Amino acid sequence: MAEHFPFFAIISRMKFINRWALMRNTYSENLSEHSLDTAILAHALAVIKNKRFGGNVNAEQAALLAIFHDASEILTGDMPTPVKYFNEEIRSSYKQVEESACARLLSMLPEDLRPEYEPLILHREDQELHSIVKAADKLSALIKCIEERKAGNMEFANAEKATLEAIKRLNLPELNCFLEELLPAYMLTLDEQGMSR
Repeated sequence: MAEHFPFFAIISRMKFINRWALMRNTYSENLSEHSLDTAILAHALAVIKNKRFGGNVNAEQAALLAIFHDASEILTGDMPTPVKYFNEEIRSSYKQVEESACARLLSMLPEDLRPEYEPLILHREDQELHSIVKAADKLSALIKCIEERKAGNMEFANAEKATLEAIKRLNLPELNCFLEELLPAYMLTLDEQGMSR
């Protein structure tokens, strides 16, 4: 009897991991939705970097890395940011748990496929791509905060402010460009975006 490998079945469970656990949500966001949003944003940031700022990064690889950037949370769950970053001891311990979860995920693949997925799961890519995915992750969180505020949920007001400050500290030209030219559309209604005609 052939050996079975559950990697893809486990990855498909991202849709069952809810984010923002400590917050009252107007609508619940799961890890699968967040990963897709982050992938779209990482691709966009890479394209902007290449087209406008002389970059030479692989936009498709950025999107692929973003798809898997939180895969370990399938096994660990989504730890709330205030807990995860409460102090250096907790942060360090969580990092170890995360690394262990990543190694476990990789062990769920046939051995010959592991080298293809290792850089995606273990975040072993060049620093430039990593910074784009990190920026896209923060941008996805900011957009969630904006959408919640638009829906009248002020629970996310402080998170929005803190996330925007964290984004500005990254000081990436492609990210600043997105904030200036593309982010304002998220604050508009469908009518204002011209889509209901």
